[in-house]
Amino acid sequence: MVYIGQSRNLIPGIAAAIILMLLFLGAYPVSVSAVEMDVSSQPVIIVGGDRDYPPYEFLDKNGNPAGYNVDLTKAIADVMGVKVKFRFGGWSEMRNALLDGSVAVLQGISYSEDRTRTLSFSPPHTIINHAIFARKETAPISTIEELRGKEIVVFRDGIMHDYLMSLGFAANLVMTETPADALRLLASGEHDYAVLAMLPGMYIIREHKLSNLVPVAKSISTQKYCYAVKKGNEELLARFNEGLAILKKTGQYQEIYDRWLGVLGPPKVSWEKVVWYGSLLMGPLLLILAATVIWSRTLQKRVAQRTEELALEVVERKHALDELKLHQDKLIQADKMASLGILVAGVAHEINNPNGLILLNMPILREVYQDAEEALDARYRSQGDFTLGGLPYSRMRDEVPHLLEGMQDGANRIKRIVEELKDFARQDNSAATEVIDFNSIVQAAVRLVDSSLRSATSRFESNYAPSLPPILGNAQRIEQVVVNLILNACQALPDLEHGIFLATFHEQAAEAVVLRLVDEGCGIAPENITRLTDPFFTTRRESGGTGLGLSVSATIVKEHNGLLEFESTPGSGTTVTLTLPYGARNKL
Repeated sequence: MVYIGQSRNLIPGIAAAIILMLLFLGAYPVSVSAVEMDVSSQPVIIVGGDRDYPPYEFLDKNGNPAGYNVDLTKAIADVMGVKVKFRFGGWSEMRNALLDGSVAVLQGISYSEDRTRTLSFSPPHTIINHAIFARKETAPISTIEELRGKEIVVFRDGIMHDYLMSLGFAANLVMTETPADALRLLASGEHDYAVLAMLPGMYIIREHKLSNLVPVAKSISTQKYCYAVKKGNEELLARFNEGLAILKKTGQYQEIYDRWLGVLGPPKVSWEKVVWYGSLLMGPLLLILAATVIWSRTLQKRVAQRTEELALEVVERKHALDELKLHQDKLIQADKMASLGILVAGVAHEINNPNGLILLNMPILREVYQDAEEALDARYRSQGDFTLGGLPYSRMRDEVPHLLEGMQDGANRIKRIVEELKDFARQDNSAATEVIDFNSIVQAAVRLVDSSLRSATSRFESNYAPSLPPILGNAQRIEQVVVNLILNACQALPDLEHGIFLATFHEQAAEAVVLRLVDEGCGIAPENITRLTDPFFTTRRESGGTGLGLSVSATIVKEHNGLLEFESTPGSGTTVTLTLPYGARNKL
């Protein structure tokens, strides 16, 4: 394969192409495969873009969308299996189109706190540096503050328009519809400076030959450049985020970035080098051509044998690709779970800070009320009943202590849940050698999925056998198994009237502790029972199931020398039994 821009490989590539052509003209018939058109009814996502913001996004000379953002969006659509359609126009028009719903996604928009009131943003796919441009004879400046009192050209509704407005430059701003209009206006001798992104500015100056313009202050503002959707459309944004993460993992993102943003122009091949290397290769090439004529006479005899070999290779390659896809899906899911762990840790930190204030202040409030209670009682005895917080004091004197106690208990519960979430999300690669209380692990898992249980059923019952013997294992991994089992049970219930019943007990003969989880859900078909723990097997693919939960759970149980057993009757529910040994069998 010959790559443009690599002059060292150009001539050998040409020679190789000529040789292969001659080899196959005499021996292989040429056929053209028909291309199947996709006529599925899959919905099309409308992606908005700026018609004149090169090299990020613009309409090319044929009126087609082009640029870094366009190639990035096409690659995301490809890996995520979605269809997209581009709609380009003026930047102000596209922002309004996103807000009124005629465009689903903007593929390139700078992040700002003010914009988050109406939009939701992806993680940035690149960083844009903004600069101040001026005519060569204009006095140079180095900071935004030096623009005070000057006439500044910006394009309407861009991030620099918003930014300069927030700094009080409204009276100084001259609006245009595109960055190119802003630079052309400045180059014509009108106004003092223009403020826009560095790379588009240099691109426009080069393409439009605005040679009297130069950047006089670089990197005056650095902005995060993201995808954005209207508030409430976060599910669509999540698909683009996942696609962007996949591109970064596979290297496609870097290829697109280098193609559009790494350099402003492709390297050129030197014709002198082409002629030089061509002359050096001509002699050997003639010898190769002569040998090819002789060799081609025997080639047809080997075609049948080679055809069989190729057929076998195709089968083997398909099998290898299937295996690769399986492992790639596992890696993507693992990466998502790692990101979820990071998010949980961050959210837990944000919750702990205000909750810590509540826990710190509640004892003080309780003491304050106790100190004030005597004075309030004295007033009550002398003046009769009065209102406190809008309610009669005769009622509040009994209610306030309960309210304070409830707030204290609630804050403690928040703290406990947050700590358990952090423990559950924390990556743990340590050996499963700690002594653990099985009941405590199951109870912690139940607390973690309390919200899911309450949403799924009004009949959840738990029974924990007292004095279970301790087991040797990894508490976090066993908790993950219990969480997966309970969530599967919740998802199997058709309504709130059907119940889930959990119990732990001790099997002395088997030297094991046991968790039995019974749900009154839809049950499992007999042909699927043996496949429940296969990787990526799921009966809920259309509702977002990945088929990894029970597979991972079975692996964890096997690491602990345990058993995970399923019994089910379609329409009547499912019973799951988790058995973990202790004593002599519990040697991990």
